[in-house]
Amino acid sequence: MQAITVQDPDAGLAGMSLTELPYPHAAENDVVVEVHAAGFTPGELTWPGTWADRSGRDRTPSVPGHEVSGVVAGLGYGTSGLTVGQRVFGLTDWSRDGTLAEYVAVEARNLAPLPAGVDHATAAAAAISGLTAWQALFQHADVQAGQTVLVHGAAGGVGSLAVQLAREAGARVIGSGRAADRERTLGLGADAFVDLQADRLEDVGEVDLVLDVIGGEILTRSTALVRAGGTLVTITQPPAAGPEGGRAIFFVVEPDRSQLAELARRLEDGRLTAKVGAVHPLAEAPAAFGPDAPRVAGKTIIEVAAGW
Repeated sequence: MQAITVQDPDAGLAGMSLTELPYPHAAENDVVVEVHAAGFTPGELTWPGTWADRSGRDRTPSVPGHEVSGVVAGLGYGTSGLTVGQRVFGLTDWSRDGTLAEYVAVEARNLAPLPAGVDHATAAAAAISGLTAWQALFQHADVQAGQTVLVHGAAGGVGSLAVQLAREAGARVIGSGRAADRERTLGLGADAFVDLQADRLEDVGEVDLVLDVIGGEILTRSTALVRAGGTLVTITQPPAAGPEGGRAIFFVVEPDRSQLAELARRLEDGRLTAKVGAVHPLAEAPAAFGPDAPRVAGKTIIEVAAGW
């Protein structure tokens, strides 16, 4: 099969290329997925799991990308709950070969069935961003109707889904971002928008929850906005200090079949939309990773197989 591989941590993008690899082996409780659409995180080349397995052993050449949507092509021993030919989507393990390939072996529990009404590109765009938003709001912060939620980066992949999910849960949502993001953020259902370049963040007042995907100064300044008993959740870095009388949580998203199923239902019935930005064929994935890739509104998706 064809796959994008990375060869050397020191080489970075220069060590990324389209390569021929053996068809993946499905271990116990694995499935092999024929990849139709895949997503990636540009920072993956800095992750330890890209270069070594969970025991610390070198696993190069390795395949990046961890978001997948496709069709089950094979089952490992003991695998249950999924069948050959079934449409699925999900998030693959950080320390195994990823999804920028024609086929990928994935633990079955990391995938959920994909309804026929959701295309593969949309599903791949929603996998990591949707799980991150869901876990931040409901698993770590337990957001409730009537609360006020501030979502930083509200027009981005995670932020845009968090705005929609928090709004559905009955929260009042304030989104933040660049001035150009205002209309998209309000269109997603946010009640108000903060231009981080022109408005004073402190004028937002107290909120029950801050969801941060930006880090740095914005994360530090957001701590003071959380009311007593509230929560600051970030995916960027552990906060230097938590809010007074509240909680500060840093987390890394994890695969979860039941949460993926919740996202799939919302994608199918229109309660949730995931914006697909640029779409590239597999051979162009290295260029899409690079710093010179144009900034697009929405998730960059790699089209691997036809049949979306």
